[in-house]
Amino acid sequence: MGYPHPIHPKETPVLSRHFGEAEARTYDGWAARGGWEGLRTALAMAPEAVVEAVKASGLRGRGGAGFPTGLKWSFMPKPSARPHYLVCNADESEPGTFKDREIMRWTPHQLLEGVAIAAHAIHAERAYIYIRGEFTEAWAIMEAALAEAYARGALGGDALGSGRRIDVVLHRGAGAYICGEETALMNSIEGKRGNPRIKPPFPAQAGLFGMPTTINNVETLAAVPHILVRGAAWYAGLCLGSPKSTGTKLISVCGHVQRPGNYEITMGTPMRDVIFEMAGGMRPGRTLKAVIPGGSSVPVMTAEEVGRCVTDYEGVVAEGSMLGSAGMIVMDDSADLVYQLWRLARFYAHESCAQCTNCREGTGWTTRVLERILAGQGKPEDLDLLVDLGEQMTGKTICVLSDSCAAPVVSGIRKFRGEFEAYIRRERQPALATV
Repeated sequence: MGYPHPIHPKETPVLSRHFGEAEARTYDGWAARGGWEGLRTALAMAPEAVVEAVKASGLRGRGGAGFPTGLKWSFMPKPSARPHYLVCNADESEPGTFKDREIMRWTPHQLLEGVAIAAHAIHAERAYIYIRGEFTEAWAIMEAALAEAYARGALGGDALGSGRRIDVVLHRGAGAYICGEETALMNSIEGKRGNPRIKPPFPAQAGLFGMPTTINNVETLAAVPHILVRGAAWYAGLCLGSPKSTGTKLISVCGHVQRPGNYEITMGTPMRDVIFEMAGGMRPGRTLKAVIPGGSSVPVMTAEEVGRCVTDYEGVVAEGSMLGSAGMIVMDDSADLVYQLWRLARFYAHESCAQCTNCREGTGWTTRVLERILAGQGKPEDLDLLVDLGEQMTGKTICVLSDSCAAPVVSGIRKFRGEFEAYIRRERQPALATV
């Protein structure tokens, strides 16, 4: 088991402060580090007051969408005879993203505490944590932590002596990328095929088992205890860029950097600082070529765009991409961008649930056209064909898997067209066998 990297001076460790500390995995170890005080504080407040505190903090969803968390909680209907549910999305299948698993590996009680606070805030007595099937280590650690939390009275019928029932159930996924989509995830918990649902109705109206449901990401929920303990104003004050992007963000940096890993930054930190100072920059003799900044499903950024970008939701959008899950895939000048985009397209074609025609056919055709180009059989009109396919795949399906395939490919053609044309003009040796 590898330990996290030493904390860099430009990091702001909040969620990751106790990564690498084995004792932080235990109930007593987490309590000794100030844990469970956030839940104690929340249980002394009215649920609506907890929602307002999270609203005031500016916390936005850390799974990719960036939707304001407190606002999302406020969509849940008022208490009634109908049960309310909370679902924690711990499926983390996005290529280039590996932050949520580290929260579960090192600070499982941090997540359980956040889940319990959120459940209280939305009047839910039961919460589900949907864990990616491949996360065998994280599953075992979360299972042990959950048993401890029940044994010590933090969860169950009398959570921390409050008289409030909060039950948490772990649910293991089966390795399907599509189940990271919130409605497909709910179908999976219900024992159905993991296909996304048409919205409306939205989960807050008819979610898990047809009941009002809120779905939040692991990192989102792990931030909540700190907000309750240290205050909404403190969290909102962690901001270097747009006032709409507050708090800290775990950034997963991988690819052609010298120190890949998770780095926790204050929102608004220059992206160049993350890549070149925290992650150590490029390998000797190499220069930065491109970055896919939000997991594999967002537009590609050039080195020039990276150089002027601040790492928050608005800053990345201003440079034509999205922060997404903040899984930064870094490529230096040795990377064959056409080949890498083909690999991503092939992944999305494989993971499509095939429910929507534009996705089922579009991801497959995108993959085949890229294969043709890489095999030295491409035609000049193939590039326009790929862009047209991307337009037909974007915003026209039930979920955004189709968009996720199109975004990096279309942006790659627009920003690195010469690399595609070099294959088509037979100036580059084929990277794939004849198709």
